[in-house]
Amino acid sequence: FSIFALCIVLSIIVLGAVLLVFASQYFQNERYAMLERNANFAAATTARNYETNDFGLIDIPVIDTAYSVLAFSVDAEIFLCNTEGVLLYSAGAQSEKAEGVVVNPDIVSRAIAGTYSGTGTLGGFFTEAYYVVGVPVIGRGQPVGALFAASNARSLTEFLVEVAKMFLISAAVVLFISFVLIYFITSNLVKPLKEMLFATQSFSQGDFTKRVQVSGFDELGQLAMAFNNMASSLAATETTRRSFVANVSHELKTPMTTIGGFVDGILDGTIPEEKREHYLQIVSNEVKRLSRLVRSMLDTARIETGELHMNPTLFDISESIRQSVFSLEQTIEEKRVRIEGLETDKVMIWADMDLMHQVVYNLIENAVKFVNEEGVITFHYQQDAQRTYVAIRNTGEGLEKSEVPLLFERFYKLDKSRSLNKNGVGLGLHIVKSIVNYHKGEIFVRSEQKEYTEFEFCIPNPPKKTDKEKDREKREDA
Repeated sequence: FSIFALCIVLSIIVLGAVLLVFASQYFQNERYAMLERNANFAAATTARNYETNDFGLIDIPVIDTAYSVLAFSVDAEIFLCNTEGVLLYSAGAQSEKAEGVVVNPDIVSRAIAGTYSGTGTLGGFFTEAYYVVGVPVIGRGQPVGALFAASNARSLTEFLVEVAKMFLISAAVVLFISFVLIYFITSNLVKPLKEMLFATQSFSQGDFTKRVQVSGFDELGQLAMAFNNMASSLAATETTRRSFVANVSHELKTPMTTIGGFVDGILDGTIPEEKREHYLQIVSNEVKRLSRLVRSMLDTARIETGELHMNPTLFDISESIRQSVFSLEQTIEEKRVRIEGLETDKVMIWADMDLMHQVVYNLIENAVKFVNEEGVITFHYQQDAQRTYVAIRNTGEGLEKSEVPLLFERFYKLDKSRSLNKNGVGLGLHIVKSIVNYHKGEIFVRSEQKEYTEFEFCIPNPPKKTDKEKDREKREDA
């Protein structure tokens, strides 16, 4: 409010100053023009009288009437001088000036030479400032005298005072209306900001339920919507954080409890010596599980914080898939799973080879884990002008529709009721999605219960090389 009010007051002050300057200039120009018109008329009247008297003399009683009427009508002084500056006749408030008073010869000569205009005392002729215009009186083609018309400069001050009064009254009304409007406008502007302040104070205390009322679609309304979206994002982040901490605590607690119990049992002799190897194997498995959990959490943190650096190269994704299948060959043979789609031509993609190997390994490991006995795992590839698609399908129980949106959540485990995923940590698919998104790609899930589950991801093709780049590579090879 203070800033807006100060701006308006300064604007009105500047406007008033400019108005007074232009009004003063306009008043002076009009006054000079009016004095010049009347001086020329009086000079013409005097010249005709002088001609009527055969250029011998000027009949004062005759011109007295014309001079007096002009002086009264424009509130001016009119006086006649000869070429030496001697006052011959005057009309107006200064008419008591005695004849024979000498006007400044320099000013008279300038008036005779053309037209004189200025503001002052006319070389001491007046006791205060006047607007003065002087013109020559012509007889027989030669200047025979000078006629002056003068108006008191005090009239400008009176005019400006009246203008200033009108301006100040108008400005006071405008200021009052403006201040009232600004008060309510600034109150409406500040209201959502105060609400945001109160909401942020609640956020600092961990309460993310506060929202700001959106009253329009202007900048403040958009800010309020963005603030509410931020609040929702913070709430979701806080929920995710708490869930993450709870899940991590649970995932760490279970193997650590197992490890601690068995180690204590071995140390205090509760576990007989012949069974120690069996329980040490369990401890080893739990340690490996903890290692996988920590490694997966570190990978997730690196991706989400942007610390994961890609080294994209052009490589055959089908070869990476074949290597992953061979590494899981023992489990595949135990479940008598049939593999289809490995025999294919090269499928070249532009991506980080290690990261994409992690993607396909996780997806294939899931497929092997959840495929039914004597089931089928199928690989399918497709390429178009923009992207390369890789699909991995396994037969089996499939997924419920309610499970699909949760697949890529952190620590979400499939088929918990049958404990098929008891060795997992629930971060594999989350990392898969993060890596694919990091490559500006997408991943999709399709499933039919009692039939199949299919994961398909796509990676953008590398930009095509221009003719100049191809020519440069050829020159470099040469």
